[in-house]
Amino acid sequence: MDNIKVSRRKFMRDSVVTAAGVAAGLGVIGQNAKAVNTSRILNYNPNMEYRRQGKTNLMISAVCLGGHSRSNQKERNEIVSRAIDVGINYIDACTRGEVIRDAKALKGRRDKMYLSLSHCGHEIRSKEYRTTKKLMEVLDGLLKESNQEYTDLWRITCYEPGGRHSFNTACEFVGALEKAKKQGKARFIGFSTHDRKWIKFMIEYFPQIDCICFPFTTMSKRAPKDSVFDALKKQDVGAFGIKPFAAGSLFRDDREENYKRARLAIRYILHSNTVIPIPGLNSVQQVDNVAKAVMERRELDVKEKAELDNANKQAWAKLPANYQWLKNWEYV
Repeated sequence: MDNIKVSRRKFMRDSVVTAAGVAAGLGVIGQNAKAVNTSRILNYNPNMEYRRQGKTNLMISAVCLGGHSRSNQKERNEIVSRAIDVGINYIDACTRGEVIRDAKALKGRRDKMYLSLSHCGHEIRSKEYRTTKKLMEVLDGLLKESNQEYTDLWRITCYEPGGRHSFNTACEFVGALEKAKKQGKARFIGFSTHDRKWIKFMIEYFPQIDCICFPFTTMSKRAPKDSVFDALKKQDVGAFGIKPFAAGSLFRDDREENYKRARLAIRYILHSNTVIPIPGLNSVQQVDNVAKAVMERRELDVKEKAELDNANKQAWAKLPANYQWLKNWEYV
């Protein structure tokens, strides 16, 4: 299938088939899955876990591939290849450069991965792009530059904090998302935000939203009441967690220790049963490491909790000035 070009018509047909296949209520599929038609899971690997992402009805790998990476094109191709090997089936790219790079990395194997995109610099963070018309122009241009007919998820990157947008801006960007979906340019639609309080309003007022992205670190936990996750469940909206390693602040100058901390972070987030983490990965070895975390025991023991607590304290102490807002995501 290396040279198959997936047409917009084919993906719209396949979307219906996929939804019909998983709408029966699949939640989590892992190594112990029984009596489940895994043939409908994109790039299925029995050693990977898959989780339903809300009303999209897509079964997404329990850990995904974030767009932020220091790799060049050759290295990225290798990273994507390894991600496919271990059963990862979703890439999130949020800048023009990331989208073009990842589309190239998927050339000839687009059928192995869902590709989500955003052009954060030319979306509603900038005043000139806060209309449906301008946003559609940006999407059209990005699809053309990356040689794609469609994206699996267009998730518009919002200004931080997102609640600083006017209601008119919200209507304009949701209008663009809807239009893209109707035209077959986006299979599913959503947004990313760093504003926790804004999420509930947006998904309740705009039931068109399929998925959202927001920060969820090893310091994050479900709020005891009025949690965002209550609203997400009620509206059946999928959730991806960005910054699982606190923008790299979780790590120090020790490769093996960093690998261990990364696995603890992934295990912690998966055990919380909240979001699907999308870490930025810079090497094949890092891909293998997070895949290993998926296969490990989820709940941390007393020693591991103490190790993660210590790592968290160090991470919060070295958090850069431009990422201090992550501290607002302790309760979600």
